[in-house]
Amino acid sequence: MKKITERLLSWASLLEDNTLEQARTSSRMPFIYPHLALMPDAHLGLGATVGSVIPTLGAVMPAAVGVDIGCGMIAVRTQFTASDVDARVAAGSPLREQIERAIPLSAGGKNNTIVTTAEPRIDELRALASESGFDPATYVREWERQLGTLGSGNHFIEVSLDETDAVWVFLHSGSRGIGNRIAQHHIKVAQALMSKWWIELPDRDLAYLVEGTAEFDRYITELRWAQRFALLNREEMMDRVIRQLSEWMTVPIVEQERINCHHNFTEKETHYGKSVWLSLRARSRRGRVSRGSFPVRWERPRTWWPGSATPSRCSRRRTGRAGRTRGRRRGEPSRTSSCVRRWWESSFATPTLSSTRFPRRTSRSTR
Repeated sequence: MKKITERLLSWASLLEDNTLEQARTSSRMPFIYPHLALMPDAHLGLGATVGSVIPTLGAVMPAAVGVDIGCGMIAVRTQFTASDVDARVAAGSPLREQIERAIPLSAGGKNNTIVTTAEPRIDELRALASESGFDPATYVREWERQLGTLGSGNHFIEVSLDETDAVWVFLHSGSRGIGNRIAQHHIKVAQALMSKWWIELPDRDLAYLVEGTAEFDRYITELRWAQRFALLNREEMMDRVIRQLSEWMTVPIVEQERINCHHNFTEKETHYGKSVWLSLRARSRRGRVSRGSFPVRWERPRTWWPGSATPSRCSRRRTGRAGRTRGRRRGEPSRTSSCVRRWWESSFATPTLSSTRFPRRTSRSTR
């Protein structure tokens, strides 16, 4: 860990100048407490740095939470091992095509019909919206048809192996178009309030909402609804993938473990003796009993971490885009398996993980 300033700590081994400057700027906001923390893969984002933990007193910056509210990972460990999958791969059965037929992909993708497994989840979201006093249809008219869809960008679905050759089903997605619209609306509300009250900011995307105001309460209410949508969206997709994998393997899936966690969200928590809003940008909660997941690609498909408090990081664990120190598009061409291996060994090695092997990526993965 490097202490850059009193209000900025970094666990990043490499930081581009513009990323560091952005983090410095964000850390100077008067309500940051006690400090902003950068994780190993921190890189330039909208207003606030992606790969950061941002604790704030009495205010929240909507853009710092991100426009894909509730984006996160879900993973299921099956009873299968690599040898079980090898036999089906040799048979040439098209698992990827089966999954793609079951889950709409790409930006704007939606379901043609609402399937049976999605109905109770949609009913739950309708009830929650009614209790919260807002209509999601004011943002996206057919938001219900987005539940159970993947989206685009860096969202993906994989069937992968862990270091013991156990087969996991893994996917990354969030709150889809409805979450994006909610986020964009409240970012604009915050920016309008800054203009109304003649508050000058170093970056307009650092516009904030003050706790105790109607605008703040409305944002938190709708954000929590979007976070719930994101979690249920991943659950719905995972159930569909599990069903397709079960048919492909010709054996019912027996789930050994299921993990579902956000990495774009904000919650009220107590840190360093004060109640703060902890906003996470591509970070996952790391409590004493929680578990989470992050993708490490190209050589080693997947890694899992158990819960354990890390006070200076505000109990958060570095997750996400292994080996990336730049934005998604700029970083893609230069990433290699060797750089991922070096980064993993220097930044993530622990007594339980440092000796794990890096299995080759094969056709077993589906993305």
